[in-house]
Amino acid sequence: MPESVSGTVSGRRPTHPETSRIRLETVLSALADPVRLSIVGALADGHDDMACVAFDLPVSKSTSTHHFRVLREAGVIRQYYEGTARMSCLRVADLEERFPGLLTAVLDAERARRG
Repeated sequence: MPESVSGTVSGRRPTHPETSRIRLETVLSALADPVRLSIVGALADGHDDMACVAFDLPVSKSTSTHHFRVLREAGVIRQYYEGTARMSCLRVADLEERFPGLLTAVLDAERARRG
């Protein structure tokens, strides 16, 4: 079934790259943005799965949708629907398989920067 422009198949299931297709430069580019890094940090800091509306982001809804799409398409997060809520979770195991230690190093550096 072809993927639509919005990144969903049949209008409801977000698509994700296979683990073997996650690219280092795409992940690093996604993590370079402070808003996206804050999303990843929130998911890593004990919030396994969160609805997109639960994030307190300093951007508009359409801009936050863009940030979630970039993270999903880079392979950093997985999204799924739970009722009408779009839930997000980190793809920790997939990222660890492809790039051992990368996510931990990025998150540790961000935590240290924040103090």
